[in-house]
Amino acid sequence: MPFIVDLTSGNVEKEHHPGEIGGSVLGLRLMAGRTPAGLDPYDPRTLVYVAAGVLGGTAAPGLAKAVFLAKSPLTGVAGESHALGPFAAGLRGAGAKALAVTGRAARLSYLLVQDGQVSLHDASELRGLGTAATTDALRARHGQGAHVAAIGPAGENLVRYASIVTDYAYAAGRYGLGAVFGAKNLKAVVCVGEAPAEVADPGAVAGLAAYYRGSLATNPLAAIQAGMPGFAGWVGDPPAPGYAAVRNFSVAGAHGLRVPAAGDYDGRAVATTGACPGCPNDCLKVYAPPGLAERRTGGLGQEAFLSLGWNLGIDDLDTVLAANARCNDLGLDPVSLGGTLAFAMECAEGGLLPGGPAFGDPVALPGLIDDVAARTGGMGDLLAEGAARAAAKLGPAAAPYAMTVKGAELPCFDPRVQPGIGLGYAIAPGGPRYDALEHDLDFDPVAGLAYSFGEARRIGAEPAPVTELDAERGRRTARLLRLWSGLDALNLCVFASSPTRPLTLDHLSALVTAVLGREFTLDDLLAAGQARLDGMRAYAIREGGGPDELPARMHEEPVTAGPHEGAVLDRASFELARAAFYEELGWR
Repeated sequence: MPFIVDLTSGNVEKEHHPGEIGGSVLGLRLMAGRTPAGLDPYDPRTLVYVAAGVLGGTAAPGLAKAVFLAKSPLTGVAGESHALGPFAAGLRGAGAKALAVTGRAARLSYLLVQDGQVSLHDASELRGLGTAATTDALRARHGQGAHVAAIGPAGENLVRYASIVTDYAYAAGRYGLGAVFGAKNLKAVVCVGEAPAEVADPGAVAGLAAYYRGSLATNPLAAIQAGMPGFAGWVGDPPAPGYAAVRNFSVAGAHGLRVPAAGDYDGRAVATTGACPGCPNDCLKVYAPPGLAERRTGGLGQEAFLSLGWNLGIDDLDTVLAANARCNDLGLDPVSLGGTLAFAMECAEGGLLPGGPAFGDPVALPGLIDDVAARTGGMGDLLAEGAARAAAKLGPAAAPYAMTVKGAELPCFDPRVQPGIGLGYAIAPGGPRYDALEHDLDFDPVAGLAYSFGEARRIGAEPAPVTELDAERGRRTARLLRLWSGLDALNLCVFASSPTRPLTLDHLSALVTAVLGREFTLDDLLAAGQARLDGMRAYAIREGGGPDELPARMHEEPVTAGPHEGAVLDRASFELARAAFYEELGWR
């Protein structure tokens, strides 16, 4: 199924893997089988995998994702990132389900996938361009219908959390895969073609799409996603203390920061519909302040407002929207950038980084972003390494301020209130990711989403009080992680799927069956999730990945106010839950 591309020689071959779904499970097998242990992530022999698989890019609800996979320069283990939007459909339309890319091009280059053929082309004139200008140039060359996955200056400069941005606004953000592209002298992947993705039973797919469209008004989370300003458009009352990161997770009580009002987004919408072909939910919307030089790159993920706002002590919406758009144009992951800047701010506040940035300074943020992407000066170069490596350079006193797991910055949902999220951050073998499993609050017997309880019970995840941390929490979290790992393995969208979104477990099975034309069951979905987790863990063990631990702050500094006052992750309880988590997944 995948095209095997050697950038050094220019050779392109096609391998066949009959019966293989072709998502990240296949990518992990190729990484493990084709690369020796211990390679530096920037070594030309490493492999980067780009795939829609046999499901991604199908015009149906929840099937718009593409996966990007490589050894992460941030964590040293398998880094997997997903891009929503139309790129997966573009890859399928160009006649490819997956690319496995090795080697290093002699000069900056891009791959062209067109009508089932892959070729390498010079991109020297694109050096230094942002992802939007790069996409413009490649569309001018190959047609306005081309789909482009590109890196910006951050990837060229090997910023360890550089991202890949598809079709202007839809980022594969986590784990520094844009830097792997940069190390390979690969500026972009361009897809040209309009071949439709194969569907065995179009009528069944149409029926599921009609059901999904009808559910948008009745499913609370889908309604928020489809409405304005959308799921990522934080509005209304501030979350309770301890829900979200504030000033590098150092403030777990009253903080005085505001959440925008819905009207604050007026005049800032760039594109709010049609991002994912075949899916009516329109989760990922594009926002940017009026007058910003490049607004098309403002694809707004749910973490952006927290990572580039509250975690930096900033609550000005235009500052955050501008920073997010700039990150996407330069090719920077907003989550890791926000975590690294917050680390630097707390170090500066404690006298460990003289001349460092300060919390709550919106004026300085654009310059900091540009400095990191360019590795300008000592500060930009230091922070381009990420918080964990910056802490190692600053000395032992800085280590407690690096809110990282396995070298990757934590997402901005605080695990002290939601211990299942904390277990997922710590144990997920690819590193911390907020959308690796559903939030504990959703399954609280009192405050949770009661309509989702039945779905969760089908995989053995019973409702439980949100802050409860015990062995059953470990087992429950492992089961949820296995389910969502199955979604990732098949490129099914977590924002459309069970247990809290419209596509129930039965709908998911029916959808995969309708596309592939062969029976696909819940057991098959969970088996795919287990296979992906096992493959990622085996790779992490082979590469000597970091421990399954959280920063000490999560165990030592409790929430100080609000309904969750006193919440903290007791170490003994966490270890008990972690052991149960391992046991559930069959890990030793």
